[in-house]
Amino acid sequence: MGKGWLSTHVLDTARGCPAAGIRIALYRLAEGRQKLAEATTNADGRTDARMLEGAAFAVGTYELVFAAGDYLRSTGQAAGPVLFLDDIPIRFGILDADAHYHVPLLLSAYGYSTYRGS
Repeated sequence: MGKGWLSTHVLDTARGCPAAGIRIALYRLAEGRQKLAEATTNADGRTDARMLEGAAFAVGTYELVFAAGDYLRSTGQAAGPVLFLDDIPIRFGILDADAHYHVPLLLSAYGYSTYRGS
């Protein structure tokens, strides 16, 4: 069992503030797509608990899916039946089961970025 964990947060770069109320799903990609967790960002743009830790935290390929479209609509940054950005998947690998992986999303209505944070 690894000692590592996975965390995330979302920042609204267009408004210059944390993005509260974004639903996030976590999947493990191995022999299909297995949903491991769901969370919603709090007022600080973070989840209340780590997305993954303990025995479930293992070397492998994962995907975080951020329901950005719902957030962008609710904040008036996007409208209409089709959005430029809606669900945003970020696929990444965990190579060290003893490390902390932080995968944030920096979001605006027409662009996003991510990185491995600390």
